[in-house]
Amino acid sequence: MTDHLSWLQALVLGISQGLTEFLPVSSSAHTLIVSRLFNWPDPGAAFTAVTQVGTELAVILYFRRDIMSIIGTWLRSLTNKALRSDPAARMGWYVILGTLPIGVLGIVFKDAIETTARNLWIVALALVIMGLVLGYADSSASHVKTDEDLKPRHAVLFGIGQAMALIPGVSRSGATISVGLFMGFKRDVAARYSFLLAIPAVLASALLEVPKIGADTYVNWPATVVATVVAFAVGYGVIATLMKYIQTKSFKPFVIYRVGLGLILIGLLATGTISAT
Repeated sequence: MTDHLSWLQALVLGISQGLTEFLPVSSSAHTLIVSRLFNWPDPGAAFTAVTQVGTELAVILYFRRDIMSIIGTWLRSLTNKALRSDPAARMGWYVILGTLPIGVLGIVFKDAIETTARNLWIVALALVIMGLVLGYADSSASHVKTDEDLKPRHAVLFGIGQAMALIPGVSRSGATISVGLFMGFKRDVAARYSFLLAIPAVLASALLEVPKIGADTYVNWPATVVATVVAFAVGYGVIATLMKYIQTKSFKPFVIYRVGLGLILIGLLATGTISAT
């Protein structure tokens, strides 16, 4: 085992982050599982937060036209009342409103998130339970609501779903999309809002965690930058593929994967094959 995060470890963890950030399978869970399977030290919440910037840059690139429209219209609507009913201006407010729950809970439970919540038993249970929740939400949803149906109360509920992902294994996209499906939104609409909602939360989290990378003797900046760049490249391909896939397909494969992975992880933990902490 090296004293510092190696280039190979950075590459593997970057690929893992890029592959799993947008899929409803939990990127933080995969980072922990991969690290334990290879007997690598836990790279920690700071490393995860910074590498997530790579995947969020992929979101920004993919939805760049939407984001420019939202920001521009929202800013103009602050002084132009006629624009306040514009869908893009309202989406700006909904993203802000939906970000509040994770901001508040992230601060309140910061210590637990970085320590206790990273136990693999918690991760395993979260994978299974939230996998079943996603499956039920997808199969029982009406799949009829669009962006035009989004209201402030929906934004808050979406935000609460996103806040649940502070627990590794829950999945930011999985929890947020599940909430959207329960409220009757179409799969692609719930996913799009979920991805837009994650941008301010992830960037703010990374900004707060950046100083810890420099002070960490294991997770170093060069390797972290490599992981972030890899996560960006892989993540862009994944988000483009996923947005096309959910136009016509269900989340069933991801439900099966989550539950299966969670059960395998429980088996590995129960037999002592891997350590929970």
